[in-house]
Amino acid sequence: MLTQEQNDFVTRVGPRTPMGDLFRRFWVPALLTEEVLDADGPPVRVRLLGEDLIAFRTTSGDVGLVQNACPHRGASMFFGRNEEDGLRCVYHGWKFDTDGRCVDMPNEPAESNFRHKIFATAYPCREAGGVVWAYLGPAHLPAELPELEWLRLPQSHVHATKQLRPCNYLQALEGDLDSSHASFLHATADRSDVLGASRPTKGNLIPSYWARDGAPRIFAKDTDYGILVAGRREADAANFYWRLNLWLLPFYAMVAIEPGSTRAGCNAWVPMDDEHCWVFRLSADIAKPLPQGGANPQAAAVASDTVPGSYRLRAALENDFLIDREQQRTYNFTGIQGVNAQDEAMTVSMGGIMDRSKEHLGTADAGIISARRKLTQMAHDLQAGVEPYAAQHGDVYRVRPVGLLLDRSAAWEEAIEPWLKPLV
Repeated sequence: MLTQEQNDFVTRVGPRTPMGDLFRRFWVPALLTEEVLDADGPPVRVRLLGEDLIAFRTTSGDVGLVQNACPHRGASMFFGRNEEDGLRCVYHGWKFDTDGRCVDMPNEPAESNFRHKIFATAYPCREAGGVVWAYLGPAHLPAELPELEWLRLPQSHVHATKQLRPCNYLQALEGDLDSSHASFLHATADRSDVLGASRPTKGNLIPSYWARDGAPRIFAKDTDYGILVAGRREADAANFYWRLNLWLLPFYAMVAIEPGSTRAGCNAWVPMDDEHCWVFRLSADIAKPLPQGGANPQAAAVASDTVPGSYRLRAALENDFLIDREQQRTYNFTGIQGVNAQDEAMTVSMGGIMDRSKEHLGTADAGIISARRKLTQMAHDLQAGVEPYAAQHGDVYRVRPVGLLLDRSAAWEEAIEPWLKPLV
């Protein structure tokens, strides 16, 4: 468990908080490219790390991200005119470019140089993988984009979406670091299988080891990119089944896939503020372009789960996540349909920020414990002037998670290394 002070330290992400300062050292997903497709299109509200911002695509095609409140008298730039490579406040006409410079001040005399003294807070943006990334850190310490596998693929191979999770980023992220919960939360009613865990591979059906062994032995290994969380389950007389999930700094989670799979992707748990986060779900197929629109299974699944015109799940706390008690009795362990809704029901039910002073962690929580310690230590290190290594070394993100059978006598840390390498 954590004390209240420790919990506040690791969960609070606003400006001038230790964890907020740490996250600002990294490029972070801010919004989807699809939200700002059109040059001179409508501005978009963005809340990121406790700041209210406005995104817009300029006439030239660049994406800007500036403070919501106009530096003049605080009116919202969301209502602004996006025109001629700048965003103009409609209150008095002040106009700002993507660097935050005031380029026009029409309510002041023509001879005035006042506009040259006015700047809006603005953050640099880059686009990759269907996502607009922003850097909110010090300009003299430029970070590198993480070299995640799917970011190195053609856009036709990549699919990105996002969903709102109305809770603190950490409890949402910790769900992805928790290997044992799949044997229960995502299981059938009699726990004979994990829903969706078995799939055809080379004509055979991979057994659901998740369901067979609900008490995996968890090992956590510290790395340059974050933490490797290894879950070892009983398989057969000769082998263990290892599920190797990855936590990548500062808030990415990659869940194990089969050896040789051409899939790649991760979840990015991006804090909006202390009690809300976005999950950017990023996936790709390395071997071939993804089907477009409704032919894309993931896109179709996301659309069916989401309230039209929003990035919110249909199943929510206010409707008890559409729980079906008959389904719970006869079909699945929770009575809640869909892995995403099942996960959200658990993490949102903990409250906006989970009170970790009241929790009781066990051996299955080793990955969660390690991630909390690493985040806390890195934030303390930053306060002491030590910059996060991964933020300036994007190549450390060249890894992929895997689930595989290993001989019981194998030295697992050595045996897994070849499997963690990306395919591209």
